Amino acid sequence: MKKILPALAAVVLLSSGLMGCATATMPVSGFMYGNVKAPMTGTAAQGEATLVGRASVRSILGLIASGDASIHTAARNGGITEIHYVDYESQNFFGVLAEFTVVVYGN
Repeated sequence: MKKILPALAAVVLLSSGLMGCATATMPVSGFMYGNVKAPMTGTAAQGEATLVGRASVRSILGLIASGDASIHTAARNGGITEIHYVDYESQNFFGVLAEFTVVVYGN
C-alpha cells in the first residue's frame, strides 16, 4: 500500500497537469470539443460592412503557441481601413489543439 500511494499521486498530478493545457478563450467550454463564435467589440461606423479579415493563433498542448491574432493584423489581412465590429472564433480539441481567431468586419 505504501508503494501504491506515491504512484497514484504521481498519476493524478500528471493527469491534472495535462488536462486542458491547450486552451482558448471561450464564453462556454466543452470537455472534449469546443467550437464557439462570440462578439468582441463594435464601433460607431455607419453603413454595412463589406470586407472581412481574419487573424489566428494556435496552441499545441499549451506548450507551443504561435500566431498573431491582433485586430490590426486581421484588418490588414482583409484590406480593411474602417472597422465596423470584431468577433472571435475559438476551437479546442480534447485540450490538445486550440485555435483562436479574430474576425474583423469593415470597409
